[in-house]
Amino acid sequence: MPTIMITGAAGFIGGHVAREAERRGGLSLRLMSHRRPPAGAAGAGPATAGSATAGPATAGPATAGPGSGSGFGHGPGAVVPGHRTVRADLSDPGSLRGVCEGVDVLLHCASQIGGTPEANEAVNARGTAALMAEARRAGVSRVVYLSTASVYGRGAFRAARPEDLVRNPGSPTSGSRAHAEDAVLAAGGVVLRPHLVLGDGDRWVVPGLARILRALPGTVEGWAARTSVITAQDLARLLLGAGLAPAGDLTASVYHAAHPAPVTVRTLLGAVAAVAGPAADPAAEDLTAVRARELLAARGIAAQGLDMLTSDHWFDSDPVWRDLRCTPGPDFEAAFKELAEGYRRALLDI
Repeated sequence: MPTIMITGAAGFIGGHVAREAERRGGLSLRLMSHRRPPAGAAGAGPATAGSATAGPATAGPATAGPGSGSGFGHGPGAVVPGHRTVRADLSDPGSLRGVCEGVDVLLHCASQIGGTPEANEAVNARGTAALMAEARRAGVSRVVYLSTASVYGRGAFRAARPEDLVRNPGSPTSGSRAHAEDAVLAAGGVVLRPHLVLGDGDRWVVPGLARILRALPGTVEGWAARTSVITAQDLARLLLGAGLAPAGDLTASVYHAAHPAPVTVRTLLGAVAAVAGPAADPAAEDLTAVRARELLAARGIAAQGLDMLTSDHWFDSDPVWRDLRCTPGPDFEAAFKELAEGYRRALLDI
């Protein structure tokens, strides 16, 4: 029975990964969290203070910080009775000593999202480097790191492959996560880069889109761009699959992680508008991007979310599904129908 350690197991994606591992069965789980133990897990080791957070796969349009707890908007936690919890803090390398002993596969899902540049550097860059040192010392056979397509910065990406792109992070969070990637790749690990992640626990993507919709009196230059999305459940399947796949099946060390079919921004925003409650009539006006930025600035909403919606952010993810022999879940419209009621409740206060 292989032992898998999941960092950020009480957070958004880490919680989904833990639950997916429990559903799969036949695995011994070690759940690392610097906060409360994931629900149902047996505690082990002292709690440590610090700012390491189990953040989202991508820093989407919203500005809210990482969630905790259960239910939409708060992070699903990990319902994994009987599995061991290790309390450790990525910003405190000493707390990581021994956490990888006996671990076969490390799924690194914890990140600092937002906050000060110093906090991002301490957790994402130096913390990941320290964790990789522990993984090497303990003889961990596979490391998979949950990164983000935000390491590319902004631009037009059309069916883009990792090998054809140059990282150009535009924020301290993205820059520190690029450094984390370097540490993982130097240790022989695998990196997954999703773009927009939807699902139970999302406090970034859909809430951020809802804020933008409510601030604008119409569309922006037609909302014609295409974007890559994935559900947290599908992302969890890919992370676990990458951790357990035979080495010979992996043809790359960096993969994009998304549903193979991109979604138009118009379709994405239409789905969000249907669950976000009252908003301006999207047919009232077709704004220029410059005017839209002015309106968002007047409402105190950062423009980077708009930038992602007015140019293509479509990343080729076929290789990861093919290499892992995994079938993607439902397309965006079918998947969002399943998530709609949870989002509707979560957006009542947005």
